Amino acid sequence: MDDFSWLRVPAPEAARQLLGCELERTVQGETLRVRIVETEAYTQDDPASHTFTGRTARNAAMFLAAGHAYVYLSYGIHSCLNIVVGAEGEGDAVLIRAAEPLEGEGTMAALRGRGGRALTNGPGKLGQALAVGVGLSGHDVALPPLRLIRRPPLEEGRVVVTTRIGISKAAELPRRFYDRESAYVSVRAKPAGRG
Repeated sequence: MDDFSWLRVPAPEAARQLLGCELERTVQGETLRVRIVETEAYTQDDPASHTFTGRTARNAAMFLAAGHAYVYLSYGIHSCLNIVVGAEGEGDAVLIRAAEPLEGEGTMAALRGRGGRALTNGPGKLGQALAVGVGLSGHDVALPPLRLIRRPPLEEGRVVVTTRIGISKAAELPRRFYDRESAYVSVRAKPAGRG
């Protein structure tokens, strides 16, 4: 079982390391599997982070040890999956923005009501395709029904670093990472420099 020591690092570093890793979700006995291709890092000192103003009932999972899920509803509708990183109590996490389907694509398409590139190329889409709900917030991702499987880091040349998207605060920080070779990245942007 993974001890997730590799995620007990600063959030931007963890966000980069999560690229290429896999998520395995069990839904009614079926295995759905995806490869992470886009991430965004959030830290407690970041005005865009849910933990910026401290611990609440809603964000409590972000203060758990690295390797737990934090799930929130965007606009009260879309479930967005984050992986807690850094030291326990720090309130840091990485948003999983997009992933590439590997197994169970038919079921994911049925859950989403559509297939193709739009299946998992955004955080809300991914949450829907994997049937992730807020009930999984606080879940240990070493265990079913939602597991994070570590894979070797992507080669440096495949990783694009940009500013984050879809936020209004601290949007200029270079804390979004994606696999330049994946067709499932949500939005392609000019590199922002080293993050």
